Amino acid sequence: MPRSNAVEIAQALIRCPSVTPAEGGALETLGRILRDAGYDVHRVPFSDANTPDIDNLFAKTGDGAPHFVFAGHTDVVPPGDTASWSHSPFSGDIANGELFGRGACDMKGAIAAFAAAAIQFGKPKRGTISFLITGDEEGPAVNGTRKLLRWARERGEKFDHCIVGEPTNVNALGDMAKIGRRGSLSGTLIFRGLQGHVAYPHLADNPVPMLLRALSALIAEPLDRGTENFDPSNLEITALETGNRAFNVIPAEARAQFNIRFNDLHTADSLRELVLQRVIAAAGDDAHFQIDWEPSSDCFLTQRGAFTDLVAGAIEEATGVAPKLSTSGGTSDARFIKDYCPVVEFGLVGQTMHKIDERVPVSDVEKLTQIYLRVLERYFA
Repeated sequence: MPRSNAVEIAQALIRCPSVTPAEGGALETLGRILRDAGYDVHRVPFSDANTPDIDNLFAKTGDGAPHFVFAGHTDVVPPGDTASWSHSPFSGDIANGELFGRGACDMKGAIAAFAAAAIQFGKPKRGTISFLITGDEEGPAVNGTRKLLRWARERGEKFDHCIVGEPTNVNALGDMAKIGRRGSLSGTLIFRGLQGHVAYPHLADNPVPMLLRALSALIAEPLDRGTENFDPSNLEITALETGNRAFNVIPAEARAQFNIRFNDLHTADSLRELVLQRVIAAAGDDAHFQIDWEPSSDCFLTQRGAFTDLVAGAIEEATGVAPKLSTSGGTSDARFIKDYCPVVEFGLVGQTMHKIDERVPVSDVEKLTQIYLRVLERYFA
């Protein structure tokens, strides 16, 4: 079993088929490595009536403040067409200096670098190092980090700062760290009419034209033009459906799914009201429609300061590159962690995440380990 070599740890984790919601042996492997290094390790399962049961892991060494936490996920997305992979997706093979496998960059490579750096650093003379690892980031995120954070707080754990190992870099290791994320709000807009024969439209009420008018109104004007720290908010229509496969039937219902990624000019509540008003303006007060909203995630920003400077300095020292501190991209579990402590995201280059032949240079995993080690050395100096 690998002890402190990041690449060997990454290979061991990749060889665990931990496709959400399966644990696949990944948390067991990581737990053994940390336990052997003197960490107090807890496996923490959570259940919910409407989502799969999920295993999670919390491990720590040291005691008291300051409390630094590494956070991430061992679950991965499905490999897709395995025959199209040049190396088996759960092989952890190394070829031409690259480590192949599902999760290599998102984010078992970063978790391996977490572990190797923390083991090399050892137990802090003052304070605590912990790992907050979920098996539910790529899934519904119900039984993962959000519940694990509450579980830790109920045990008396108080986190001071956190790094999430998501693949933040665009082209080269060191070019970008994330200090915030736009919020996300999803909804389904449903118009109801009256089913009938297409040759007798006066005996029916087609909901499709009403839906199209409403969707046109939703995307007619930009939500904003961005802010100092965030890209512009955007509303994207992601699906259209009537449930009707007959050419000669007017459907009784038409629905559309949409998602809004929003910056700090909005809240989920203000956007729900804006969408409602635009739909009413397009369809009229007497239109028969409803909007079913999904749970939202907030926009957040970790203010630039001592912690962001510490992380950026460690990255630049190891790579020679001053990282751009960005809020771009999708959501991550940092959206839950920000309610407990300041959080920065930094991991590997994300160009192959979720793709066939996901891979990462071996040298990047080794260099990422040195970056995390520098962060710990600076943090606990």
